[in-house]
Amino acid sequence: MNWLYSFTNTEFIFIGLFISLYALYVWRTFRLARQLNEAAWGVVPKFFLRGSYLTLLIIALLGPSFGETEGDLVTTGHDTFLLVDVSRSMDAGDVVPTRLERVKYDIQQLCDTLPADRFGLILAAPESFILSPLTADHDALKQFMHEVHTSASPTGGTDLCNAIELARQKLINDSSTHQSVRAIVLFSDGENFAPCERSELARLRSLGLPLITVGVGTETGSSIQDGRDFVRDANHQIVRSRLNRQFLQELARDSRGQYIEADANSRYVNELASIIRSLKGRTIDQHRLAVSTNKYYYFLLAALGLLALDLIVTIRTFRL
Repeated sequence: MNWLYSFTNTEFIFIGLFISLYALYVWRTFRLARQLNEAAWGVVPKFFLRGSYLTLLIIALLGPSFGETEGDLVTTGHDTFLLVDVSRSMDAGDVVPTRLERVKYDIQQLCDTLPADRFGLILAAPESFILSPLTADHDALKQFMHEVHTSASPTGGTDLCNAIELARQKLINDSSTHQSVRAIVLFSDGENFAPCERSELARLRSLGLPLITVGVGTETGSSIQDGRDFVRDANHQIVRSRLNRQFLQELARDSRGQYIEADANSRYVNELASIIRSLKGRTIDQHRLAVSTNKYYYFLLAALGLLALDLIVTIRTFRL
C-alpha cells in the first residue's frame, strides 16, 4: 500500500489528544462508579468503537493507494506554425476590439491550452516573414504577439499563399520536426490578393501537413478606421471589409484540412486545440506505467458507518 501524504506531527497531535482526553473520561467514569459501588466497564466498547473510526478517518486523510493498474504513456510532439494575416482589413471592428487584436488574444489562449507544443509565428503580408521560429517558450511567443500590428504591412495587401508556402518549407527543412506532428494554422479574414496554386495545396496533402484555416470576421463586415477617417478606395468610397469564408474553406478543402470560424467568446480555441491534439503522427516517447489509485473512500465510508453506530447505540456504564 502506498500513501499520498506522509504521517506528520498533526496526526500525532490528534491521536495524542484523543488518547489523553479519553483516558481522562474513563478515569472520571471509573472514579464515579467506584463511589457508587457500580461497575463502569461499559465505556470500554465505546473506546474501541471511537478509536476505530478515528483511525479509519486518519487513514482516509493520508490517501491510501493500492490495486495497481498498468497503462501506456504515449508522448507525441506537435509542431505548429501559426500564420497571422496582418493586412489593413484585420483592423476592421466587426470582431471586438478588432480582428487582429482578437487573434492575438486567442493565440495566447491556444498556447495556454497546449503548453507542451511548439509553435512558430509567421506574419502573412505582401512579403511574408517569420516573426518567431518553432519554440516551446510560449512566454517569448506571447511577447512577440504583443508587438504585432497591421503597420507591418504598410501596402495593405497580403499574400496568404506565400505565407503557407513559407510555413511548408520551414516544417519540411527543419530536422527537429521530422518526428513530430506538423500542422499549419492560418488566421485570416480571407481577403487574398494573390492566387493560390492547387499544386501547392496538393503538396501539403502529400507531405501530411494539414492546413487549418480560421475565419476571422463577419459576413456583414465593417469599415476600417484610418485616423479620424476610414479607409477609402480609389473612388473615395469607404471600404467595407467582409469575411471571405468561401476562399478559406476552399483552402482547407484542397489541402484536406479543416475550416473553423472565430467567435466573439473565443470558444473556438478549444475546438482548434482538439483538432491539433487529434492529428496523428509519430510517437516520440512511449513507456509503461503502473498506477495505483487513491482508495480513501473505503476507509471514509467505514468510519462514517462506525460513527453512525456510535450515535445510535447507547451502552449503559452504570445504574443510578
